[in-house]
Amino acid sequence: MKFAHMGDCHLGGWRHPALKELNFLSFQAAINKCIKEKVEFILITGDLFDNPYPSIETLKEAFQEFRRLKEERIPVFIIAGSHDYSSAGKTFLDVLDRAGFCTNVSNFEEKNNTIFLHPTLYKNYAIYGYSGKKSSLEVEDLEGVKIQDSPGLFKILMLHTAIRDALGTLPIKAVDHTKLPKVNYLALGHLHIFYQKENRAYSGPIFPNNLSELEELKGGSFCIYDNGKIIREEIRLKPLRVINLEIKNALKATDEIISTLEKENLNDAIVIVKLYGMLEKGKLSDIDFSKIESFTRKNNSYVLLKSTSKIHMPDSEMKFDILDSGNLEQEIVKKFENTNPGKFNSFIDPLMKALQVEKQDDEKTSNFEERILAEAGKILKI
Repeated sequence: MKFAHMGDCHLGGWRHPALKELNFLSFQAAINKCIKEKVEFILITGDLFDNPYPSIETLKEAFQEFRRLKEERIPVFIIAGSHDYSSAGKTFLDVLDRAGFCTNVSNFEEKNNTIFLHPTLYKNYAIYGYSGKKSSLEVEDLEGVKIQDSPGLFKILMLHTAIRDALGTLPIKAVDHTKLPKVNYLALGHLHIFYQKENRAYSGPIFPNNLSELEELKGGSFCIYDNGKIIREEIRLKPLRVINLEIKNALKATDEIISTLEKENLNDAIVIVKLYGMLEKGKLSDIDFSKIESFTRKNNSYVLLKSTSKIHMPDSEMKFDILDSGNLEQEIVKKFENTNPGKFNSFIDPLMKALQVEKQDDEKTSNFEERILAEAGKILKI
């Protein structure tokens, strides 16, 4: 009994051409490993694509890999994730399914306000699935989900959602796994972490989806289930070099950054330069990033990425007396609440905190908006 479990491939997700290519190469490496290991089949637990309307080039590359699997007679069972669906509820997974390259196992019906999942049968396996939705709306659906029993078969449940056990105390809407149907293997997607406990696992993303994930995870991963053992397969095609540097003088920063990079082996590496600090001299535009990139290219780096969101300028113009209170926002809110009492005032403070969340480096605007809306929805309980 040997099968693969992967998810959160996000093909076509990166804007930078080199990282978009590396994302695909990581997916290709996972497919190569599955073929080499002669797995019986592959599970993909959502977000195969980063966008419901992937580019023609992304589709061509994906179809190429699915064609290889079909030629090797390795079937693929798949569910949609929150990124796969368009606003009209359509997904390009339907195209792959109809072409015979995979089988979408999200097969269910609703009876008496309860969702019943029907199995997709393959050899001695019964595979159930339920797709992810925008803003984690699938969580409520899964609270009372049932499965059509398949006696004597190895039961697999594929979900694209967050489970409470993997999140700990993080205030994110999640499913209590103890309330899910009992199965032999719970294949999870959506959280970009590697998590394995008893018979359930998140495979991790095939490739990190943004700059902070790249720094934290250093690469991608997927799982191979081999006779009861869940084995993590890491995908690290390029070395990673991260430079954290405090900058106070922007006029000297270019030479300082290059001097720091000279101490690193940049050959074929993903290089991340993260700058932080309060500028005392010069401005951000005084840093010659083209010169820095030229230096990394001469040293055969794969790609240079930079983060400047933690660089700040002195607020020399902020001299209003009202700011001496230490917290202008709280003063304004208190004044408003005193003059405008109402039952909705309790939402003001948590909503203000939720809206102060910063957009992450290389995080797509659509992903950032979805994250903000999901947090606001939890506060407003909608």
